Amino acid sequence: MADKKNSGIPSVARLSVAPMIDWTDRHCRYFHRLIAPRTLLHTEMISTGAIMHGDRQRFLGHDESEHPLALQLGGSDPRELAKAVRLARPFGYDAINLNVGCPSDRVQSGRFGACLMAEPALVADLVAAMLDASEVPVTVKTRIAIDDGPVPAMLDELVDRSAERGVQTFYIHARAAWLKGLSPKENREIPPLRHDIVHALKQRRGDLSIHINGGITDPTQAARLAQGLDGIMIGRAAYQDPLALAAFERVLMPQQPQASPPDPHHIVDRMAAYAECEAARQGTPLRAIARHMLGLFNGMPGARAWRRTLGGAMHDPTATSALLREAAACIRMPEHVEGTETA
Repeated sequence: MADKKNSGIPSVARLSVAPMIDWTDRHCRYFHRLIAPRTLLHTEMISTGAIMHGDRQRFLGHDESEHPLALQLGGSDPRELAKAVRLARPFGYDAINLNVGCPSDRVQSGRFGACLMAEPALVADLVAAMLDASEVPVTVKTRIAIDDGPVPAMLDELVDRSAERGVQTFYIHARAAWLKGLSPKENREIPPLRHDIVHALKQRRGDLSIHINGGITDPTQAARLAQGLDGIMIGRAAYQDPLALAAFERVLMPQQPQASPPDPHHIVDRMAAYAECEAARQGTPLRAIARHMLGLFNGMPGARAWRRTLGGAMHDPTATSALLREAAACIRMPEHVEGTETA
């Protein structure tokens, strides 16, 4: 399996959606896949403890349509991460990602996430253990530094040590993480963006696959930032304006066959059918699915009515998939339906 592990992520990873806690669950990923058939999706961060001691089907189960799909893990013990990787094997993920970027207090208390940037030797041990246990590539998502750590020296050491142990692909959120005094939301907005640091890393380590993340809001900007790099990772823009994912795909993967622009009403019908199946199969409430769809008609006439209709009624435990179609009836479709260029 060494060849597969060292081959990197398929070229489809030119565009990926970031792992986002409480956002990129399996319902969100099913929804995103309807819009962006070629984009690499990531799970939420899942801790090693949840996989070892929790309901693995709940945490790791997914629909086959979600592929290509990467599993993001959080942990700081090599043996536990290796065990989690082995337990995840039957679920058939296309890659395993280590979280070295989340700054939340909860994650820090478990000694994983962004605080691991202070321990590059430990990160190297973690990824080595994961690679030994994995049949697919292991990747790392990180920040450019933490707190007052030296930029770019802190990032360079982490990348170099991890690469020595076999990691080929890195997703770099181009901000430092401030571990004290800022909430996770503030950590996505207040530390200044340093896209230049990511480009400098690629120039220094041209042998590695380097993907940039952070503050990327529209396809034109993404195309500019992608020059000289291996890929773009989209976070909040994918969630707030989901249809824009199709435009990101078109711009970043022009050589690949392009599907017809997504029709959001067709997506509503597909999601309604999915919601019906989920409700029948395991009693999934509509709100668990509909909450990811609030931005679907962003920028279109009637979008506010869509959000108001859906957001007000989806929390009713008796709500059914019919609510999705009812809310979509508020929309008057423009000629262009592929998503705005300013996600």
